[in-house]
Amino acid sequence: MTAENVLPVGVLLSSLVPALIIFLLPEQRHGTRTALNLFAAVTKLVLTAVIGWGVVHHRRYETRVRFLPGADLVLHADPFSLLFVTLSAVLWLATTIYAVGYLEGSPQRSRFFGFFSLCVASTMGIALAGNLLTFFIFYEMLTLSTYPLVVHRGTPESLHAGDVYLAYTMTGAALLFAGTASLYALAGSVEFVAGGSVGPLVAGHRGALMLIFFALVAGLGVKAALFPLHGWLPLAMVAPAPVSALLHAVAVVKAGAFGITRVVYDVYGVRVAEELGVMRPLAFVAAATVVFGSVMALAQRDLKRRLAYSTVSQVSLIVLGVAIVGTVSTIGGVVHLVHQGLMKITLFFAAGNLAEKLHVTRVDQMRGVGRRMPLTMLAFTIGALGMIGVPPIAGFVTKWYLGIGAIEAGASWAIAILAASTALNAAYFLPLLRDAWFEPAETQGGILAEEATLSLVLPTVFTATLSIAAGALAASGVSPLAWAKLIATREYQP
Repeated sequence: MTAENVLPVGVLLSSLVPALIIFLLPEQRHGTRTALNLFAAVTKLVLTAVIGWGVVHHRRYETRVRFLPGADLVLHADPFSLLFVTLSAVLWLATTIYAVGYLEGSPQRSRFFGFFSLCVASTMGIALAGNLLTFFIFYEMLTLSTYPLVVHRGTPESLHAGDVYLAYTMTGAALLFAGTASLYALAGSVEFVAGGSVGPLVAGHRGALMLIFFALVAGLGVKAALFPLHGWLPLAMVAPAPVSALLHAVAVVKAGAFGITRVVYDVYGVRVAEELGVMRPLAFVAAATVVFGSVMALAQRDLKRRLAYSTVSQVSLIVLGVAIVGTVSTIGGVVHLVHQGLMKITLFFAAGNLAEKLHVTRVDQMRGVGRRMPLTMLAFTIGALGMIGVPPIAGFVTKWYLGIGAIEAGASWAIAILAASTALNAAYFLPLLRDAWFEPAETQGGILAEEATLSLVLPTVFTATLSIAAGALAASGVSPLAWAKLIATREYQP
């Protein structure tokens, strides 16, 4: 065994092993649990950095284990997987610090952090999966590990949300399994390779490949919250704020969008997908979801539900960039995997701070909160303006590349979708910012500034800072955009 064989497993085990240990810790061992979480998160970051350096220098990192005849379990690091792994590793550390402060004094913390780490381990398996079978196994592990987090509070509302979540995701699992099994029956093995691997099958199995593609995308579209498969996501907002952040920015919806991109580019190949005529329907579904999610966000009075529908819209920009079919639009879609994660986790952290400190959960309660919690609302403002697409925040870079890419690919209609998205983003975010900063604060006992605790504020400010840095430093060689360009040119150029 070499380092190239061991390191992908190390990334996975750095959250899987702590999860198993945390489950066994007594509830009162708060310090030990926190130290173990932080040590594991830092270890994952170090391992990810080592692999990233190796991938840049063309080293091959792969672990292969025999599982079924002709179907191995494969963990493989390539530029795209490293983008997702790095995002998850950085945001896991931030969310861990946030969750420790958020859940201080609450019951069942060992159970929470155990499943929290299992969720991250599943996400790492999804990111590093080297074939469709491995992806499917970890994708379903993600469902099983996130369900206890959604129902963590044990209230009737959270239990109902968990039931809906399982109903949606199990239906998606059935479709994904059907597509995966059918494709293995046709192809024998489905490895993730640049340009796809099913091209030789088109001549004799055109209709079957089209049906399999739609089954795979529908199964993945549940977690990606594509319309009309999005219904579970707003309901899941009854979960604690760290769980909401995890669902929207780190794990679940990103796993769906990541999986759709894998299917398009590494299973079918963009040329084969275009030949089969499946890309335009995918683009239209993504475009419809972008507009639908924004319209629904505008109608929400609950703050977290507004952010949830914003996620429905924003994650679909990733799929739209991929489905337009062009190098520049691919760059825009792929980099939004990171940009949306940074901005949306900031928004959910801030929303959690407002709820915990001021009991603000509705958009009509935002009057003057900027004066009462200035750091939290500054971070929220950065995230919101980034979602609208205001430079130099990361969201502007995404929309710029998607717009230029749409024109380059002859899909000028997508410009109208981006314009509508921007206008609707402004319509449901700017009134919140106006009320927060320019309306008088409603104080009690003469107290004005009431910022959240340091463990809640630091992660919020940190991710907001990253949102600015990812946009302002986009031209640098270490930005998410630079990595997305590497992916598009080395792995996904049509």
